[in-house]
Amino acid sequence: MNAMIPSELAVQEKASLTTGRDFWSTSGLESAGLPAVILTDGPHGLRLQAGASDHLGLADSVPATCFPPAVTLGSSFDVSLLERVGAAIGAEARAQGVGVVLGPGVNIKRSPLCGRNFEYLSEDPLVSGVLGSALVDGLQSQEVGASVKHFAANNQEADRMRVSADVDPRPLREIYLRAFERVVRNASPWTVMCSYNRINGVSAAENRWLLTDVLREDWGFDGIVVSDWGAVTDRVRSLNAGLDLEMPGNPGNSIQRISDAVASGELEESVLDEAVVRLAEFAKRARPATGPADLDANHALAREAAGKGIVLLKNDGNLLPVRAGTNVAVVGEFARTPRYQGAGSSQVNPTRVENLLDELGSVPGLGTIEFAPGYSLGVDAAPEAELFAEAVAVAGRADTVIFLLGLPSAVESEGFDRADLKLPAVQLALLEQVRAANPKVAVALVGGGVVEMPFADDVPAVLAAWLGGQAGGGALADVVTGKVNPSGRLAETIPLRLEDTPAALDFPGEHGHVRYGEGIFVGYRWHDARKAAVRYPFGHGLSYTDFEYTDLAVEKYDDGLRATVTLRNSGGVAGREIVQLYVGLPGSGVARAPRSLAAFACFELAAGESTRVELLVDRSELAYWDTRVEGWTVEPGTYEVSAASSSRDVRLSAGIELAGDVVPVAINSETTLGELMADPIGGAVMAQFAGDALSGITGGSGDDEASAMMTSMLGSMPIGRLLNFPGSPMTREGLDQLIGAIHGARAAAAAGVPVPLRGSAVGDSRG
Repeated sequence: MNAMIPSELAVQEKASLTTGRDFWSTSGLESAGLPAVILTDGPHGLRLQAGASDHLGLADSVPATCFPPAVTLGSSFDVSLLERVGAAIGAEARAQGVGVVLGPGVNIKRSPLCGRNFEYLSEDPLVSGVLGSALVDGLQSQEVGASVKHFAANNQEADRMRVSADVDPRPLREIYLRAFERVVRNASPWTVMCSYNRINGVSAAENRWLLTDVLREDWGFDGIVVSDWGAVTDRVRSLNAGLDLEMPGNPGNSIQRISDAVASGELEESVLDEAVVRLAEFAKRARPATGPADLDANHALAREAAGKGIVLLKNDGNLLPVRAGTNVAVVGEFARTPRYQGAGSSQVNPTRVENLLDELGSVPGLGTIEFAPGYSLGVDAAPEAELFAEAVAVAGRADTVIFLLGLPSAVESEGFDRADLKLPAVQLALLEQVRAANPKVAVALVGGGVVEMPFADDVPAVLAAWLGGQAGGGALADVVTGKVNPSGRLAETIPLRLEDTPAALDFPGEHGHVRYGEGIFVGYRWHDARKAAVRYPFGHGLSYTDFEYTDLAVEKYDDGLRATVTLRNSGGVAGREIVQLYVGLPGSGVARAPRSLAAFACFELAAGESTRVELLVDRSELAYWDTRVEGWTVEPGTYEVSAASSSRDVRLSAGIELAGDVVPVAINSETTLGELMADPIGGAVMAQFAGDALSGITGGSGDDEASAMMTSMLGSMPIGRLLNFPGSPMTREGLDQLIGAIHGARAAAAAGVPVPLRGSAVGDSRG
């Protein structure tokens, strides 16, 4: 065994290290110098439970800064911001003696109905992976471990403990594993948390392909794999798969089960030893508690993060920002009773909470501010005539109305999915009456996910305020008054209707299975490929200023691409732009979206200022998962590189030719003629063997159109079927010679030795 683990440890002692001591801590082993480690929920703030333990956020927890959840952080597209948020959470964790914060969540937003979408960053794997890496880097800079979750294909809450996510290889690799791969390779998290669900029929907790073949051997992960709380059904099978730590653990059952399995030979003791070595290295990383964290500074950071995550979706007539002297009506109970986080295991006990109403009241220079709650916050709240009348009267006296619409807290939570994308009917009915009294309405949407917006064409301004954390009220006040110029961008598409979304017909599945029938076409990839109308596209977001893009240049760089573009703030105030770089391959031989996000970066510019922006695209962002070789392949061709402000707001494009990878096609009798002729070696051998003899099959009658049609038809014909044509120049013996010659030529080319081609595949009818 590793020198860190005394060789005299009994099997039961080693087994004890692989299961939790209690709900939130590992089993230490004093005789081996291994301390217990406290793990606790995140991911947008510390949830260290003070008394009774649970994993659904029901028990009390110690006060901690409630940062904006991932739905808001993702909309910032700001790597440095998320790293600072991660570091602040890490500092609070260290102050409480916590060794691991359970987060970030980098699962893809496959369907807008997922009840836990507020905990996830994006529908795009690049955004999820880059921002997830930043949170991990920040957390672990404080010597506190991160636990990237939920690995993998955990994209719904319905039947989450057992449902099988049935996913084809390409979408699994390109969409659902991609963010995890980026975080593991770039940020080296201490732990990865496996999910509850099955993947193609195999439990994630018992999936050796997932936890060992992919995570450890392919990606090089060297930390520990921890179960989601209660995910393990068979401790021995999960150990064999590569799951190191069972949480919350059941020492009375698991220790004996492991010990018996070692004794019977069901479990090799060396497998247990490997897990124990990793757990020992993990325990040695734990550090004692430090002094108190700076909660005032963290609150200020939470307000900054919330402000940068707010997305200005619409601003006709520059209704926003609200100018000095403007009389404002604030309508909506959310303005004084803010909803700032989702429910479930991530629910934080905040150190303080700001609301929009109080924060607007402290802004100097505004005119009168009147408030009307307008509606109640219950799920089934009905219109109340008195509340409606008060709201209409207040709106009628104002210059501008700030109207807060949103989802009640009971609609979004861990443990269940949403039933629809609709806002409460009472709120929409009130909005209609308020608009009639005063059309100058700015709607601020509150909630952890997207909603249908039937009012969007009828109001001049719309903000996606999301869930802002404990300082969200102040951040929204900053944005509507212009103290902060909005710069958030949509990290997920807002559809017109639920029925338009990619997984609408395949969510949440049935009889224990959910089919990922949309394949790689998730989020904007789906909408853009179908050229379908959306309410607001992925990457969309407005500003109180304008930005111009000029002089795009694209060149090869290392194994990838480098794009440079000049960005100018052409408006009258300072602002922040998220430059997005998309890549597409027109005429690709495999299914692709018209364009996919390949790089992004944030740039702050003063009014009139210009800068030359550089964006690097790694080769991995150009590759697709090739099922022929079970690996990543860059397809040759002319790629279209676009500098854009959203997936549909392309400012500049340029083409660049890439040689790509040569993927040898499998050569046998089922290889098509088209595949053979497209293969560099196969095509050359075929041409030498057959010469012009195939012209008799392809139609050498002089009729060019007929010949072209026949050639096109033959392109999809397996070469072995050429034997079936009457008078075919191909014989069985010749076909075998052709296949053998191609294999020989490939082997020779691989060895760098040219081999002369012998014989002919063309023979007479006697064979």
